[in-house]
Amino acid sequence: MDDDPLLGEIYALNLEADGMITRVVSEPEHVLEILADFETDLVLMDLYMPQCSGPELARVLRQIPGYLGLPIVYVSSETDSKRQFKALEVGADGFLTKPIAPARLVTEVRLCAERMRTLRSLMIRDSLTGLFNHNTLLQLLRVTLANCQRSGQRLCLAMRDLDHFKAVNDTHGHPTGDQVLMALGRTLRLRLRESDIVGRYGGEEFAVIMTGLDADQAKAVMDSVRENFAAVTFIANDTEFNCTFSGGLAAFPEYKDPSTLIEAADAPLYRAKRAGRNRILIAQTNRQP
Repeated sequence: MDDDPLLGEIYALNLEADGMITRVVSEPEHVLEILADFETDLVLMDLYMPQCSGPELARVLRQIPGYLGLPIVYVSSETDSKRQFKALEVGADGFLTKPIAPARLVTEVRLCAERMRTLRSLMIRDSLTGLFNHNTLLQLLRVTLANCQRSGQRLCLAMRDLDHFKAVNDTHGHPTGDQVLMALGRTLRLRLRESDIVGRYGGEEFAVIMTGLDADQAKAVMDSVRENFAAVTFIANDTEFNCTFSGGLAAFPEYKDPSTLIEAADAPLYRAKRAGRNRILIAQTNRQP
């Protein structure tokens, strides 16, 4: 982000020569539009711009939940350490002083992006299963639902919960219970599409966000996953056992906001538990009031 388009292009060419993918923005009002469609690891921005300063833009980004952890690095001719520090106070992560040699620019950007990518992975992933954690899952649901509302694409949310999981922990121990959780996580990752978003909602409850499918289509996919998982044999203390899960499904546009989707998917999950478990049911309400 630089109000000098030529300088921005020069930086971009240096970074792209090292294999990075870049987007150049010279007008601050287009930054959010670019970020919405570009999976960004790091934002380089000028400190002093006529329409909107770097700290002002950084402050805006830090108010958006999806960009709280997005690395922001200033590139500026400012050498006053007090002004640099003040600019960093709004939530930026680094400062590069112009003029900057191409080799140093590439090295600094790569190191910062890799470091923040590692930290971001630790913050958004469940430590046991490697799936998205609860907070990240909710954030991704909001973003994906907003994209579907703009494009008119369908979305289905599937909530699933391991059956009799407390009995697994009580009978075989918590380490075995952890193995079951990890196995379900692996099954979901392997059996679902790359575009599907899979997360651990909490405890033994998991969630999947699927786009381009209605509830009936998603149910067919989830039933296949359910049958595959039920066929997995676990061994603990020379004892073999199997686990199953129950699930509930709700779809957009029938349900139009994240909280309503979650509530709607939870209801058939509880019905599936009461009906005998090891089954997937669809939300009964056809339209959100």
